[in-house]
Amino acid sequence: MTAEVIDGKAFAAQLRERVGVQASKFEEQAGRKAGLAVVLVGEDPASQVYVRSKHKATVAANMESFEHRLPADTSDADLLALVERLNNDAAVDGILVQLPLPGHLNEQAVIAAISPDKDVDGFHVINAGRLAVGQTGFVPCTPLGCMMLLADRLGDLSGLEAVVIGRSNIVGKPMAQLLLDANATVTIAHSRTKDLPGVVRRADIVVAAVGRPEMVKGDWLKDGATIIDVGINRLPPEPGSDKGRLVGDVDYAAAQNVASAITPVPGGVGPMTIAVLLRNTLVAAHRNEGLDLPEGAL
Repeated sequence: MTAEVIDGKAFAAQLRERVGVQASKFEEQAGRKAGLAVVLVGEDPASQVYVRSKHKATVAANMESFEHRLPADTSDADLLALVERLNNDAAVDGILVQLPLPGHLNEQAVIAAISPDKDVDGFHVINAGRLAVGQTGFVPCTPLGCMMLLADRLGDLSGLEAVVIGRSNIVGKPMAQLLLDANATVTIAHSRTKDLPGVVRRADIVVAAVGRPEMVKGDWLKDGATIIDVGINRLPPEPGSDKGRLVGDVDYAAAQNVASAITPVPGGVGPMTIAVLLRNTLVAAHRNEGLDLPEGAL
């Protein structure tokens, strides 16, 4: 068996295209573009790359991009004041504060200050609660993107056994909740799980989100399982090279011989995150204007 590659890059491109079509329709109805505000504090190189990518994707999707770049020594008070201004700005539908923040800032306080209805990252405790009890809110972009890929690949997930490896608030916990809502039987596994390979081996669906390169081995997997690899890790450079290769949390080469389908790294889950961020922003814009988004449009 050779696993089918789940092409997240292609799926994300299609989603961004649909967002762009609906964003143009929104502008016609609302008389303004949907708006995403991104706040970057400091000079972290990776964060700067992410912010540039988000700006470019937002503009390409026919939406307004508001960038706020603050110095690394910005105080909690100044950052919270900016968030409050964005909360009250009718042109801003979604607010994203790029993480991680410099160490002196209170990350949880900043997330809590964002209006839950503009929290398109889905990190606010109110949105986490809404997800937990089945109410409408915003779901973190990466797990929602994973669910889109799974639904596209498998259709109905009812009765399937799923194992999520990792229990972070950003991926693991919301991923498990989404799978549960889709009527899968869900286990959250983590570093303290006894016989982790045995637990994973039961699963029809494996979502790996632990941040440990190639931790999940081929012989951990059930024949025909569907693998969603959220991890992105850079290995040390090999002799003669100055740049290490990117790998996921799953041993891709070994898993290909066991799984029925698997996301590659890169090109799997990663591209879905920004595409879902745009989707969440457009959903927020429709809610803010009291407009209906056509069912199935996104």
